[in-house]
Amino acid sequence: MIWFVEEGIGEHRAVQISAGRIVRAKVQWANDIAPGAIVEAVLIARSSGSDRATARMANGAELLVSGLPRTASEGSRTVLEITRGAIVEAGRIKRAQARTSQACLDPMPSLVHRLRKAGEEVQLVEQFPDEASCGAGWNNLLGEALCGLVDFDGGTLQLSSTPAMTLIDVDGGLPPDALALAAVPRIASAIGRLDLAGSIGIDFPTLQSRSARQAVDRALDAALAGWAHERTAMNGFGFVQIVARNEGPSILQRCAVMPRTAAVHLLLRQAQRVREPGAILLVMHPTLIPLLKPEHLAELARRTGRIIRTSVNESLALDGGFAQAVTI
Repeated sequence: MIWFVEEGIGEHRAVQISAGRIVRAKVQWANDIAPGAIVEAVLIARSSGSDRATARMANGAELLVSGLPRTASEGSRTVLEITRGAIVEAGRIKRAQARTSQACLDPMPSLVHRLRKAGEEVQLVEQFPDEASCGAGWNNLLGEALCGLVDFDGGTLQLSSTPAMTLIDVDGGLPPDALALAAVPRIASAIGRLDLAGSIGIDFPTLQSRSARQAVDRALDAALAGWAHERTAMNGFGFVQIVARNEGPSILQRCAVMPRTAAVHLLLRQAQRVREPGAILLVMHPTLIPLLKPEHLAELARRTGRIIRTSVNESLALDGGFAQAVTI
């Protein structure tokens, strides 16, 4: 399936679309230490006899390095490949992970480059196809990520990003067996749409019979077929744990920890889609103003050929900002 990529202001976005709906998505923010980047860093701490160490890049960012040769000593410079991007959590940052590399330096690979390097088919677009006609475009996806709620017929998924894992709680008014089965397709959809990985815990309603639990296990197998992961069978309390390779923060994690940054990117995207003549007015919650950088506005003016103005409205939600054409 082809990936469509928008190289937006401050954020590159990639989606796969099926039947007019986004089924998988990825984002890369400006200045991300992205998986696949080849960087140079100085080893600053290494325990004797260990192949692991801490390294620091020129910008001050620290990396956790594995697979070091014995000859690599503290203070030496080494070339590294990023294997997992840094993950910002409430109150701390999980440092990016890296391994030694012989490749040429490539510190800022684009999302297009990373997908193509992974063997994916990629098409660079100005706007995702079908978005004007379908009811599940990028705005809807970001809305799910920002509020952490995903509705399905008969219930709701509540998604929470914690330091240990991403938690998905299944709730609704259907009988427990039916509720659990109805939630499975939406869980699989949320995993792909919000780029969830790492450790994922799913709290289904408690199912009394073993046969009911096995039915949910079979449904999960079918819904997640083709996605590389491992998981536990549902236990007697309705809990399932999934583990998948984690290359960096999910869309859910980004929105949970840095919702204002996500909202600014969304507003800038909307502004690029204003078609009426005139200047472009960005109306937003006042807490977004500090994150709307001069280079963002300059790039927006360059891309649209318009005068850019800003205004604040305290009654708006973070993701409730909008862009419109106004008379110059």
